[in-house]
Amino acid sequence: MNTNQAITTIELEGKGLRKIASGKVREIFEIDSSTLIFVATDRISAYDVILNNGIPGKGELLTQISTYWFKLITSKLPMLKNHLITTDLPPTLHGTDLANVLEGRSMQVRRYQIIPLESIVRGYITGSAWKEYQTHGTVHGISMPAGLRESQKLDEALWTPSTKAEAGEHDENISPARAAEIVGTDVAKKVENVSLQIYELARDYAAERGIIIADTKFEFGWDPELKEVVLVDEVLTPDSSRFWPAEKYEIGRGQESFDKQYLRDWLVKEGLKGKEGVDMPKHVVEETVKKYREAYDKLTRE
Repeated sequence: MNTNQAITTIELEGKGLRKIASGKVREIFEIDSSTLIFVATDRISAYDVILNNGIPGKGELLTQISTYWFKLITSKLPMLKNHLITTDLPPTLHGTDLANVLEGRSMQVRRYQIIPLESIVRGYITGSAWKEYQTHGTVHGISMPAGLRESQKLDEALWTPSTKAEAGEHDENISPARAAEIVGTDVAKKVENVSLQIYELARDYAAERGIIIADTKFEFGWDPELKEVVLVDEVLTPDSSRFWPAEKYEIGRGQESFDKQYLRDWLVKEGLKGKEGVDMPKHVVEETVKKYREAYDKLTRE
């Protein structure tokens, strides 16, 4: 794993692969009409803004965590399809000058039409859900019991979707009813049911390894032949989830975490939340990669 220099840009057009999308972290290239290659860079974003410098080795950690979860989920929920084909590089990239950079941070995946929802599942009340609750007594417009405290575990995991924003835009928290209006009742219900299944599986698995998954975000594609949803993108990584150390959990306050909350907290403290052009100092980079590595080690421990 390359931990010395952050890889923040990937260009493969000269290798015969056409770039079709560039996200906050991943670059997506077309191998053929039905196959893509996802490459996770070391970029990191917070509050929907990409920081100037990256986290060395982060893309490899994200890819390996996602791959681990894809395999585990398939073994436990065999009826649920996902988009992963292999983490091997396509033959056109073997032996190229980029092979060493791409290995470990790339996934060949099946191409699907993406369902335009961020499928968020919350097991604890924190983050934007806690802020909304304090003001309105709701979470994504859903009425909640009175008297909840910050970081409290919910009686049942809650499906709280958001819009899937275009690059440069912000996701918007929406109600399940609004999600059904956007994608249709049947699709929304499939996404909700599968998301809750995956979250509950992952929550229990992580708990055995000392990690609380407070909330997480999934993305899904649509298989038109099977008329079923397909799990895509990354899954249950520190970028898409809040991971808390169970031994330090205490209700009524914000929690320490194995994800990028450390970076978020630093940005807020320095008055840099949501600002463009920010460089992370060395100690923030080192602490963030340490937390990502610890999450990987704990989750993949047999």
